[in-house]
Parts: sequence; C-alpha cells; structure tokens
Amino acid sequence: MRHGKKVAHLGRTNTHRKAMLANMASSLIEHKRINTTVAKAKALKQFVEPLVTRSKEDTTHNRRVVFSALRNKYAVTELFRIVSEKVGDRPGGYTRIIKLGNRLGDNADMALIELVDFNEVYETDKPKKKKSRRRGAKKAAPAEVAAEVVTDAPEAQEAAPEAAPEAATESPAAEAAPAAETTAEEADEASSSEEENKA
Repeated sequence: MRHGKKVAHLGRTNTHRKAMLANMASSLIEHKRINTTVAKAKALKQFVEPLVTRSKEDTTHNRRVVFSALRNKYAVTELFRIVSEKVGDRPGGYTRIIKLGNRLGDNADMALIELVDFNEVYETDKPKKKKSRRRGAKKAAPAEVAAEVVTDAPEAQEAAPEAAPEAATESPAAEAAPAAETTAEEADEASSSEEENKA
C-alpha cells in the first residue's frame, strides 16, 4: 500500500525521475518557459520553487545545494545572477502553469510552465497612471461653474417668488389679449368677404 505518499512517480524510477526533473528545471531556468504535460509541470513546480527561494541568498552553501539538484553549472549561474534579481521581492509563487489543451498524438493534457517575472504580457511592475476616483475629473471647469450656480441659487429663489406672481398675472393676460384681438379681426374679415361674395 502507498498511503500518505504524495510523490508523483510519473511512471519512472526514482533516479530517472530526479534526472528528468533536473533537466526540465535547467531548461526552465535557461528558457524561462517550457511546454510539458500537466503532471510533469506540477512536479516541476514543486521541484524548482525551493531552488529559486535558495537563490535569493547568494552563499556558497546555497549554490552547492542548488547544484546538487540541478547538476548544471550554467543553470546555477543563470539562477543566481539573473533570476534571483527579478524575484528578489516576491515571497513565493515563482512559476505559473497555463493549460494548453490536449496533445494530438496521445491526447495528454499539455501545459506551459513559466517563470512569472519574465513574462512581459502579464507584467504588473509598469508604472500605472494614477486614476481619479471621480468620473468627471477631466471636466473640472464645468463642475466648478455648476457649483457656483448652485451656491447662487438660494438668492435667485428668494428674488423669484416676489417677481413670479406679477409676471404670471401679467404675461398670460397680455398674451391672451392680442391673440383675442387677432382672432376677432380675422373673423370680421372672413364674414365681410363672404357677404361681398354673396352680393
């Protein structure tokens, strides 16, 4: 029975699995991203992330521990020089697994595993423009004018009730009287023209 044994065997013996993970980790450090199956990508993530954490502190002991795992001096140099500078402030999660679908030949689940800090597409360290929380931040001048109008509005409302009743009483009567005169004149002209036509 294999209760409590969580190592992904990947269909290989112990030595074969360690050699494969060392080669994949070296390729990942060198190329920054590789395509593989999802199971191998998950096993590689567990293998390489402690090595990246060790590379943050450049000591002889850490270099020897990483070299015993990777077995490639060029990958160790790349890890301690270039990769460790990029991941210096990241507290973990140095790799990302992106699923790509199934492989054509054997329908295996494929994935792309990459070092997070070396992907320019998902780059978040770029300086962002500071956004204003107000919606009309660019239209500041009309907002100021509106504020002035609102502050002047109570004075206008105090003056308006006094003038409004007079204007209301004068304007409808003044408008109605000329309209009534014009309609009466038109009616007289129409009746006189009808009488002339009859005669």
